[in-house]
Amino acid sequence: MVTSRWTTAPDQTVSPRRRGAVLERAILDAALEQLSTVGWSGLTMEGVAAGAQTGKAAVYRRWPSKEDLVADALQAGIPRFDEAPDLGSVRADLLELCRQAREAMFSRPGFALRSVIHECDNIQAERFHGVIIGGVVEPMVKLLREVIERGIRRGEVRADAINGHVLDAIPAMMMYRSKMCGSEWSVQDIEEMIDQLMVPLLCRRGV
Repeated sequence: MVTSRWTTAPDQTVSPRRRGAVLERAILDAALEQLSTVGWSGLTMEGVAAGAQTGKAAVYRRWPSKEDLVADALQAGIPRFDEAPDLGSVRADLLELCRQAREAMFSRPGFALRSVIHECDNIQAERFHGVIIGGVVEPMVKLLREVIERGIRRGEVRADAINGHVLDAIPAMMMYRSKMCGSEWSVQDIEEMIDQLMVPLLCRRGV
């Protein structure tokens, strides 16, 4: 009897088992997907495991709790703010920076982050405070400082304009209105905030 060497059909081929960083990335991506679609309340470790096409035990071995998993998923997925816009004027730079922040807020990691901010109680939110501050607020404030300092050097922003309250204004406003008012920050909303709040706040007196 002749035995064929073609004993396994192509659709029966088993994919190589994922390990290490590859599997962890798949689990973190699945957690972000769950957060952005069903939210914090709907996310389960079982659902994340199913989304990552792995077993629940593989998730629990790496992250003993839902809070631990979500904190790492947000840390890995939050868009980075690396460079301040330089478009020739403080108004243009602020508009562009706010547009970038809006795009980040409405990306998949942004929706995931918003679900945590909106749905977690105060005790749960404390677990993610460092992620939000370190991953979103501090980078945004750093770039705002660069934009304003550049405006001071150009002479369009008054020298004493920069302080902690001014630097907090845009991120605080965007996060407050997103959470409390459900604002989606249209281009018009951003322009109004810059023109009616930030430009008068920063502008040289008498200009």
